[in-house]
Amino acid sequence: MKRPGVERPHWPEYLIEAAALGVFMISACVFTVLLEHPTSPAHQAIEDRFQRRLLMGLAMGVTASAIIHSPWGHRSGAHMNPALTITFWTLGKIAARDAFFYVLFQFAGGIAGVLLAALFIGPPLRHSAVNFAATVPGLPGEAVAFWSEATISALLLATALIVSRSNTLRPWMPVFAGVLVAAFITFEAPFSGMSMNPARTLASAIPSGEWHAIWIYFTAPPLGMLAIAQVYKLARRRSRI
Repeated sequence: MKRPGVERPHWPEYLIEAAALGVFMISACVFTVLLEHPTSPAHQAIEDRFQRRLLMGLAMGVTASAIIHSPWGHRSGAHMNPALTITFWTLGKIAARDAFFYVLFQFAGGIAGVLLAALFIGPPLRHSAVNFAATVPGLPGEAVAFWSEATISALLLATALIVSRSNTLRPWMPVFAGVLVAAFITFEAPFSGMSMNPARTLASAIPSGEWHAIWIYFTAPPLGMLAIAQVYKLARRRSRI
């Protein structure tokens, strides 16, 4: 019998978080192969890298929007990101136990998604031009990659917090999130690979063996989001006064 005041673990929501990031990673792998593998007809037809990033951004933006807007996304909140979950925990928007399992299942789901994609796609996903859709710093270097990841992560959280407080804008959250993902992939990816998500980066790093500067993707996204969370709490405290 359930004790008064003690909630059960939310296993359906934890599984949804795993499935959501898993689907996102499968989509990332499929479209990376389609647009970046040298023998792909799409890659051969579109020589310009910016145009390919634009298409990749659109594909992943639509994927993110669809997941967030889905009934499952509504049920779990579609965090799909340990940095986001940890930040929401610091804001008191999720219980500690739920945050722990959200993060655990996000990592598991991301890894499972890439491994499942590798099973069905095969060698093309392992090609050096695709490399399991791994995220690595761009030519400007690690420092630029770090601050780029922190900045886009902060922008994502700031948008989520602002939109969530507006009854008018709240239903459009999936669109806002999708547009940001698309824009970041299109314009920011050359600097850091555009991750914003430790689980997303680890999911590709394990099968690819690409561990270069992985510390960036475990530190910059949560730091960027936590900084915005502190600004948000300070602003709310002042508004109450």
